Amino acid sequence: MQLFTIAFQHPIEFGIATTVVVAMIGSFLLAAKSAEGGSRWVRAITDPNAKFLFAILFVGWALVFGIGLQLVPHEGASSPYGGLGLIALFTGFFIMMGLLWSVIGE
Repeated sequence: MQLFTIAFQHPIEFGIATTVVVAMIGSFLLAAKSAEGGSRWVRAITDPNAKFLFAILFVGWALVFGIGLQLVPHEGASSPYGGLGLIALFTGFFIMMGLLWSVIGE
């Protein structure tokens, strides 16, 4: 029963979670529609020159997280190091998959 009253007990958190879910569903919808013809940004990341875009993104990613992870404290349970490392892991994976896809796809 508590699940049904959570929106009234914590309206701000529920609103933020709802906004994030709607944004994700909208993103999925745009990604699904991109196969039909594609918009300008879809063509920009799928043309043969996309390998340069992903290479620049990878260099930027390496610089931002290489420097950024050195600036945060590494000790204690309340350190943001682990969270930033996880974000770096996921973003780096997707940037590298985009780079591989653009290079192999030629």
